[in-house]
Amino acid sequence: MTDLTSLTRNPLRAAMAGALALALPVTALVAPAIPAAAADSDQLDRAVAALRAIDTMKADFTQTDRAGHTLRGELTLKRPGKLRFEYDKGANMLVVSDGKRLTFIDYEVNQVQPYPIKNSPLGALLDPGRDVKKYGRLIPSGNPDVLSIEVRDPKKPEFGTFTAIMVKDAAAPGGLELVSWVQLDAQNQRTTVRLSNQRYGIAVPDSAFKFRDPRRSSRRPG
Repeated sequence: MTDLTSLTRNPLRAAMAGALALALPVTALVAPAIPAAAADSDQLDRAVAALRAIDTMKADFTQTDRAGHTLRGELTLKRPGKLRFEYDKGANMLVVSDGKRLTFIDYEVNQVQPYPIKNSPLGALLDPGRDVKKYGRLIPSGNPDVLSIEVRDPKKPEFGTFTAIMVKDAAAPGGLELVSWVQLDAQNQRTTVRLSNQRYGIAVPDSAFKFRDPRRSSRRPG
């Protein structure tokens, strides 16, 4: 099974790991609950509700590794469970979830790596039946308009530590906008993803979450 450790053996896999990191807060569903003060619990409830309130979204992303190497592209999200990281053509790769499985496509070497959503943190990101907030904790940000949420699953050290940053924005679903996240893996390698130009409630066809299999064709999907 694909995991973040194997994905970080080269820059391409590290970039893919950064995409998977978006879903990491829900890996803690198998971890012991972390007690939180009432105020913190309310804020976590609010953060989870804001994530769940996103029906569709597109955003530009910038992904940077610990060496300062940067990749850019566009993120597309659609409930339930659909996700697409479209990297700029220079990266020659794609990450797609069709709601059933997360797939990493490497057009450089014509490789496809599926990852079952039910065994992936991605599965609960948009699943209203799962309680994410019980397993995270708020990190003081020094700014009342910024929520910093850290999640670490001690039973799955290969997922490292994930920290999501959300900013209060009345125009965003739930009044909070996801603006960035940082993934620190088991080898202490950091990947930072920043979002900008978030657009909500736009029409996104299901075909956006399909991909051209490079094992059958050398062409990238449009």
